[in-house]
Amino acid sequence: MQDKKHLRKWAKELRKYMEKEDEELTALLMQSSFYKNAKNILIFYPLKDEVNLLALLKDRSKNFFLPKVDGENLLCCPYKDGDKLSLSSFNTQEPLSRACDKNLIDLAIIPALCCDKNNYRLGYGGGYYDRFLKDFRGKKVVCISRKLIVETVYPEEYDIPVDEVITIKNC
Repeated sequence: MQDKKHLRKWAKELRKYMEKEDEELTALLMQSSFYKNAKNILIFYPLKDEVNLLALLKDRSKNFFLPKVDGENLLCCPYKDGDKLSLSSFNTQEPLSRACDKNLIDLAIIPALCCDKNNYRLGYGGGYYDRFLKDFRGKKVVCISRKLIVETVYPEEYDIPVDEVITIKNC
């Protein structure tokens, strides 16, 4: 869709110049009830200009997982701060650990270029997270700058909204 293409370009360009909000977004996430109640949490290793939530890994009361691409799908792999990672064909860092059942995950923190007011997210266009979230039973969350909240991301029938978008209110 042409509108999604323009929106992706706009969001990538805007992120280059935005002030980082990593610490504030991490703190807001950690204060949420769904974070406090979760035991097994999927996070993502950030690309350049993405929100960096890796400080969460210091929370030893949680089990963390990172995604790994396997063909058309995302797998959940256990990860602890300091574990070895490998560079994927998508230029993302992926764990070397063996995948586990995604239904062990209580909370999935999903990356996004931008989100809309109906909690739909715009990703990079591969559909990996939408396929992952299709039958996912845990809580789905995006942490993102308020500047990247738009009226619509032009969702299509296969797009899966998240349950919560965390952003800094006074930005």
